[in-house]
Amino acid sequence: MYSRQSLKAGLLAAAFSSVFCASAATQPGQDAPMGKYAAEKMRYIATYFPGRMAGSPAEQLAADYLKQQFGQMGYQSNIRSINSRYLYSNKNGSENWRNIRVNSVIAAKSGEQPQQIIVMAHFDTYTPRSDADVDNNLGGLTLQGVDDNASGVGVMLELAQRMKDIPTRYSLRFIAASGEELGSLGAKNYLQRMSAEERANTLLVINLDSLITGDKLYFHAGRNTPPKIAKQSRDRALDIAHRYGIAAALNPGNDKYPRGTGCCSDQQVFDVARIPVMAVEATNWTLGKKDGYQQRAVSPHFPQGVSWHRPQYDNVQYLDRHLPGRIDKRSRDSVQVLLPLLKELAQAHPAAKAKKS
Repeated sequence: MYSRQSLKAGLLAAAFSSVFCASAATQPGQDAPMGKYAAEKMRYIATYFPGRMAGSPAEQLAADYLKQQFGQMGYQSNIRSINSRYLYSNKNGSENWRNIRVNSVIAAKSGEQPQQIIVMAHFDTYTPRSDADVDNNLGGLTLQGVDDNASGVGVMLELAQRMKDIPTRYSLRFIAASGEELGSLGAKNYLQRMSAEERANTLLVINLDSLITGDKLYFHAGRNTPPKIAKQSRDRALDIAHRYGIAAALNPGNDKYPRGTGCCSDQQVFDVARIPVMAVEATNWTLGKKDGYQQRAVSPHFPQGVSWHRPQYDNVQYLDRHLPGRIDKRSRDSVQVLLPLLKELAQAHPAAKAKKS
């Protein structure tokens, strides 16, 4: 029987033999079709790293892969690991703590000024937190998590790839966070380790989560985001989307989340700390309880109106079959909106042309 170390070494060798081949073949030029790289990456991550539960071997492999991807682009990148735990509920009514080591990936590119913009997406998949979750087939080893959230990671990677050679006034930081499904563990740790100066210098955090299954894209500001910054980020994103004919909207508003704000992902950690945020998701805030949790209308193919956390729905084959073309289109739409927005916010300069000899 293999030891855990031997098993992990074998998995790493197998994964990275595929990683290097795939990476060499898919590095796009700046004139590559918009969204193509993002779609390729989200399919790859979902297919080769299913069951990316925080602290699992698949999560560690995915973190190593993402660090390697950022490194190939020329970013300074590292894996930040933290020890944590979560409470698991058993059928007999007892509860026990489960210890895990959570791995997030951080990549950075310096600008001319110390101020920074953070783009982030969680890459972990849902961790069952009870016997009831297991019985209901929520999360687990077979969950590919295309929508939630290889989609956000893929779009983030394309943004990073397209911005890598563009000089900017403000620094860029890309975070592939883990532990979101267990209460934003990676995001909370990142915030805790930010100095007061770094917090003050963070102009905006853009969070990407679940971009495929939902009916349309939504852009949210945080409840504590100043109106001026919300106008420059959320409202500007909507303007760009409408210019390209992309279906995008604001949360119409409810008692808990006023119009134009949203919830329930890593951006909330920063919003509570009064760091400006913009969240991007695909769902439908007009359905169900009108809280953003129902992604689309109930149908035979999506009987709960959602795909997230459900291995039988949130996988490449199922989404390609029942939402044909959606992965490619939503990847294209997301990058088409977010790339010009990120350039504006970071105050990008035209890349210097090489001098003729």
